[in-house]
Amino acid sequence: MEKIFKLKENGTTVRTEILAGLTTFMTMAYIIALNPNLLTGFAVGTPLWNGVFLATCIASAIGTACMAFLANKPFAMAPGMGLNSFFAVVVANIAVINDCDYTSAFQAALVIILIEGIVFLVLTVLKVREKIVEAIPLGVRYGIAPAIGLMLMNVGLGSNIGIYSENGGPFYMMRDFFGALTPSIIKGNMGSGYDTMVLTVVTAFLGVFVMVVLAKKGIKAAVLLGMLFSSVLYWIGSFAFLGVNPFASLETASFVPPFADMVSTTLFKFDFAGFMNIGWFTAITLIITFCMIDMFDTIGTLVGTASRAGMVNEKGEMPNMKEALLSDAIGTVAGAATGTSTVTTFIESASGVEAGGRTGLTALTSAVLFLACIFLAPVAAIIPGAATSAALIYVGVLMLQGLKNVNFDDMDQMLPVSIMLIGMPISGSIGHAIGLGLISYTVVKLLSGKAKDVSVLTYVISALFLIKFFAVV
Repeated sequence: MEKIFKLKENGTTVRTEILAGLTTFMTMAYIIALNPNLLTGFAVGTPLWNGVFLATCIASAIGTACMAFLANKPFAMAPGMGLNSFFAVVVANIAVINDCDYTSAFQAALVIILIEGIVFLVLTVLKVREKIVEAIPLGVRYGIAPAIGLMLMNVGLGSNIGIYSENGGPFYMMRDFFGALTPSIIKGNMGSGYDTMVLTVVTAFLGVFVMVVLAKKGIKAAVLLGMLFSSVLYWIGSFAFLGVNPFASLETASFVPPFADMVSTTLFKFDFAGFMNIGWFTAITLIITFCMIDMFDTIGTLVGTASRAGMVNEKGEMPNMKEALLSDAIGTVAGAATGTSTVTTFIESASGVEAGGRTGLTALTSAVLFLACIFLAPVAAIIPGAATSAALIYVGVLMLQGLKNVNFDDMDQMLPVSIMLIGMPISGSIGHAIGLGLISYTVVKLLSGKAKDVSVLTYVISALFLIKFFAVV
């Protein structure tokens, strides 16, 4: 282990790395079931769903293992959120254009992911992607980590535990929360729809407090222990207050991997004829869109998380960036080959980093667990959203510490960072927020008469993002 991952050099131990890998996996285990749900229209148990489920586990394991051995970094990979939803929309459109069933359209859309992965492989080998990373101004880089922190908190507070208003508005439903809490507990009127929300919110925030207290005591496994605390508390609450058995799904769950369904629906099932039938302009536009979103999502996650862990040099550059980006490309190709959308570095990796993960052993642990889920997916599915939310909220708060590196007296830094801070949680896209940051940085420099301070590549990237935003693709 020492020879492969250089544990002593990175100031870590086997125990810490394994716990960190487990923490990362637990915070992103939701993707195992959610990804096939999103990509197949929640057609759970169908051959296509089963194929995408296995593809999610296998592609995530391959990409994460590459991150472990090629880059020796503690980052985990899986089919990216946002990209998978966009992929599902593309599949639905292809089904209409080609007048075919969903599975055939899915197989045609996989060609886009395959081409994207190959393009990334070529660009990485030619070091083009590294140059793009270097083109991001230092001030903008400083803002990526705290912006990701706000995005993590937004996910943890919003979609995971649902304290946003049901109509998607900007207001929290705290009045409804306490309105449900009072009759439920004081009057003993359990059983309403809000009771699950109450239990989830309470256990999530208690988990956050446990993490904070344990971290203040110097316990590296604070995130993992806090998640376990939230999980146990939620399970007990489900039994005691809601009368629900949280382990009921295990009684009828199948632990036999549906390999036959994968072979028949997704494994190397590229429909090139169906892909070309959508038209060359649409095809190229879709490929470029996927490439841009994935590229900056990955770059943002790597730079932001590495900054938080102290893995960058004085220039804000992460060692082995090329190898990390290569792992992303290999993961995407593996995803296309097995049958899922673009594989990218997950921001939930920040939870493992916060648990002490510093080397590829953390990533390898997560990869092994992803592979094990081929057989143990029902077990991963019982991790409650409260536990995941607790970790995301806690880590999100910690990542806000990166704001101390931003010079808020310098408008060249202040404006892009401020835009990213609000843009990332609102758009739900790291790539889009970085694009907005780069555009604002470039415009400020131009209007300030400092056009020479901006690199040619930064101009090109900003222009491409402008085209993308105006094209509304």
